[in-house]
Amino acid sequence: MTGERDTPPENPETPPRETPDSGGAGRPRARNLLLVFVAFWIVLVVAGGTVAIWGISAFDTPGPLAESRRVVIPKGAGLGEISRRLSAAGVVANPLLFRLGVQLFGQGRPLRAGEYRFVAAASPRQVMELLIRGETVLRRITLAEGLTTRQIFAQIARQKGLVGPIDMPPEEGRLLPETYYFALGDRRDALVRRMRDAMTRTLDELWNARAPDLPYKSKTEALILASIVEKETAVDGERPLIAGVFVNRLRKRMRLQSDPTIIYGLTRGAGPLNRPLRRSEIARPTPYNTYVIAGLPPGPIANPGRASIAAALKPARTRYLYFVADGSGGHAFARTNAEHLRNVAKWRRLSRQRHKNKP
Repeated sequence: MTGERDTPPENPETPPRETPDSGGAGRPRARNLLLVFVAFWIVLVVAGGTVAIWGISAFDTPGPLAESRRVVIPKGAGLGEISRRLSAAGVVANPLLFRLGVQLFGQGRPLRAGEYRFVAAASPRQVMELLIRGETVLRRITLAEGLTTRQIFAQIARQKGLVGPIDMPPEEGRLLPETYYFALGDRRDALVRRMRDAMTRTLDELWNARAPDLPYKSKTEALILASIVEKETAVDGERPLIAGVFVNRLRKRMRLQSDPTIIYGLTRGAGPLNRPLRRSEIARPTPYNTYVIAGLPPGPIANPGRASIAAALKPARTRYLYFVADGSGGHAFARTNAEHLRNVAKWRRLSRQRHKNKP
């Protein structure tokens, strides 16, 4: 054929040429971007893991305290303020680390306010756990047996760490003297209620185990006698014996003739007399003067301890009706008035001798 050009047959094995619009040139670029992105995240994860491992290790590392220290965490303080206070006190080295550690490991548990004692080298985690448990410092106040309620109230009013007034009347003999523990910021009236409740429980317990045929029929009367026993002796072994003397006198309808009851009638619980009784005071009628009145006074003359209450409810079985100081801190006991007068004369001679030997 003239005028026609022969064209070679198509080769099916030859791939078609790519045109710029086919997208083939972008695939390597996308793969490169993907690799960069993956590499970035690998570096980020590795770095994050390294930081996390460092943070965990630092949170368990011993802290900077060289010796134990007390720190007060005020009520209403947030995590940021707590972290700053702990850092300022030298308990934690890094407040930001402590804050992040609490957020990460505290599991949402609150840090409690109060006064805390942090041991030397306490780690941030130990500090956090102590604050979460609320293991605050326990202070203590020791109230001696035989104090009047007015004296106890005055001591509680002076006690540092307690707050607020006492909103109850000073009822005599209804507070149990012993050592009480409290936390910084506890209320004074709450402590007094604890003392009153402790006395109620103690009196109930000992009353239920009392001896039979006592010459008083109520817990209040037992408490009155216990308060007199408390003021008569500080020797534990003598308490049941002195209670036995008073029980014998009550049974025989003898007057108790207890000097501490005279003093209470004069001072009404304000405190000790700090001088010997005068003869005129011994004869002066008051509701509490057991040299004048018969039987028990109208109320307790002090707050007795458990030992004196137990003695009043389980007095010693004895035939003694009298006792007087023996000069050694204890007492000399007698069955008859004649024997008692000899003991009194001996005591007076000893007192005069001591007064004479004073420089």
